[in-house]
Amino acid sequence: MIKIHQFEAIVVGGGGAGLYAALALSQAKVQTAVLSKLYPTRSHTGAAQGGIGAALANKEEDRPEWHMFDTVKGSDYLADQDAVEILCKEAVTTVYELEHLGLPFNRTQDGRIDQRRFGGHTKEFGKGPVQRACFAADRTGHMILQTLYQQCIKNEVKFFDEFHVVDLIIEEQICRGVIAYSIETGELHIFHAKAVLFATGGSGRMFKITSNAHALTGDGMAIALRNKIPLEDMEFFQFHPTGIYKMGILLTEACRGEGGILRNKNGERFMERYAPNIKDLAPRDIVSRCIYLEVRDGRGIDGKDYVHLDLTHLGKEVIEKKLPDITDFVRTYMGLDPVKDLIPIQPTAHYSMGGIPTNVNAEVVWDEKNSVLKGFYAAGECACVSVHGGNRLGTNSLVDILVFGRRAGLSMAEYCKKTEFSPLPSNPQTKIQAQIEQFKSKSNGEKISTLRQELQETMMDLVGVFRTEAGLKKAQEKVRELKKRFQNISLSDKSQVFNSELLDALELGNLITLSLVTIASALAREESRGAHYREDYPKRNDQNWLKHTLATLSEIGVELKYKNVVIKNFQPQERKY
Repeated sequence: MIKIHQFEAIVVGGGGAGLYAALALSQAKVQTAVLSKLYPTRSHTGAAQGGIGAALANKEEDRPEWHMFDTVKGSDYLADQDAVEILCKEAVTTVYELEHLGLPFNRTQDGRIDQRRFGGHTKEFGKGPVQRACFAADRTGHMILQTLYQQCIKNEVKFFDEFHVVDLIIEEQICRGVIAYSIETGELHIFHAKAVLFATGGSGRMFKITSNAHALTGDGMAIALRNKIPLEDMEFFQFHPTGIYKMGILLTEACRGEGGILRNKNGERFMERYAPNIKDLAPRDIVSRCIYLEVRDGRGIDGKDYVHLDLTHLGKEVIEKKLPDITDFVRTYMGLDPVKDLIPIQPTAHYSMGGIPTNVNAEVVWDEKNSVLKGFYAAGECACVSVHGGNRLGTNSLVDILVFGRRAGLSMAEYCKKTEFSPLPSNPQTKIQAQIEQFKSKSNGEKISTLRQELQETMMDLVGVFRTEAGLKKAQEKVRELKKRFQNISLSDKSQVFNSELLDALELGNLITLSLVTIASALAREESRGAHYREDYPKRNDQNWLKHTLATLSEIGVELKYKNVVIKNFQPQERKY
C-alpha cells in the first residue's frame, strides 16, 4: 500500500534555495514539507566558500547597476536583463535579511558586514575591481545552510530527510505532487500538493574532475525533462579555474580575491598577458581557458596539466583567518602548507548555467513563449531564470539561490492561498515502480560503476573547457551507446532498506540523459560564448546565436528550439578585462 501525504507546498531539496523558499512559505502560514535525499545541512550549498555578491558599499562606493553590468558582461550577454536587475537589486535586502536571521558575517572594524574582491566584479562599469563579496570566512555557504535550517525548524517546517524524489505528478498541465523513494525503507510515497518547488541542485557528476558532491546528479532537471518540460541552455557548464589537482575539490575564488596569484612553470603571473586590467580576477570561463592554454603551450608545471596558485605573499594571518577551510583542505589533501608552498590547481567542473526554465517568480515555463506550468516552480542551480547566461560570476550562485528561492516561496504562497487541491491521477507510481523492479530483476548485467566512469571520462575529455564538432560527435556516439547499455544494468544488492546501489542506478540514468542534452545543445551552437568554447567556431556570433536553447526529449532523440534573450540596459559588446 502506497502511503499518500498531503501538504499545500512541497519543496524538493534542502539547500539554500529550498530552505529559503520553505521559510518564506512557513512565514506565510502555508503548510510546507521539505523532501531531501540528504540531511539538509549536508546539501551542496554548504560547499560554497567565498561569499555573496551585494552592492552594500561597506568598503568602497558600489551600486547595484554596476553589479548588473558585471553580471550581464560576465554572462557574455546571454543573461536575461530583467532577471539580472531583480537579482542585483534584491541582493542587498536579502543579505541584510540573512544578517537579521542570525548569519555570522565577517565584520569591518566599525561593525558592518565585511566585503572583499571577487572575479569579474568591478566598479564604474568595468574600470577596476571592487569589494562586493559579503562573507563568513570561507564558510559562507555552510553558515547560510545552518541559519536557514534553524529558522525553518523554528517555523515548524516539516522535513522528510533521505526521501529521494523520483517523479513528478503532472496532469492537464497542472503539477499535483511528487513521488519519492524512502531510502530507509525502500517504499514509494506520494506527496500530494498544490505547489511543488524543485531546488535540487546541479549535475557536475557527469564530469570526471568536479567540485560537485556525489549527490549532484541532476535529478530534478532529468525528472522535468522526462515530463516533457524543456531544459534551457544546457550547453553552458562552468569550469572553475582553481580545483585541487586531480581531485577537483574547490579552492574558493576568495583566494584570488584576497590577492592570490596564478603562476606557470616559469613563475610568471600569466594572467597579466590575457586580462591586463583585472588579471587573476577575470571571470571564471576566461581564467579556465587561460590555464589550459598555458598547459598546451608547454608552461604547465613539470610538463603536466596544472599550474600553481600562489598565496605565500599574503602572510600567515590572512591565510589562516580569512581562508581557514582552504588552509585545512590543502594541508589535509595535498600535504602542503599554503603559507609557504605553491598549490597545484587545474580547472574543475563546477556549475550548470542551464536548467529548468522559469520566469522571475520561479514559475516553470514549458515553451519558447514562456507559458507557465501551473503549480510547478524551480530555483537555484537546477533552474534557469537566466541570470547567468553563458557564464556565472563568482558569488552570484549564492545570490541566485537566495533571491529566487525567497521569490519562489512568496510566489508559491500566493498561489496556494487562491488554489484548491487538484485530484491525483490513479496509480501515478506505476511507471517508476516498473523501472525499480527492472533494475532488481536482472543479474549478470552491466556494472553501474563501469558505465559511470566511461561517461565521466567521455564528458571530461570531449565536452569540457574546449570543444570541437568532431569531439562532440564522438561524445554523442559514446553516450548513446552508454544509454543502450544502461538498459541492461544489474544490481548486486536486491535488498529493500538503504539500497544505495539502486540510488546509484537512478542517478546514473539522470546523468546519461543530461549528458545527451548537453552534447546536443553544444553541437548545435556554432559559436563560442561564455563557458561554451568551440575551437572550430572561436568567435561569438550575436547575429545567429544571441538566443537561449530549449532542449526536449522525443522518440528520435533530443529536439532543440530557441527563444529570445531579454535585453534592456546593456547592449552586447566585446568582453575586455
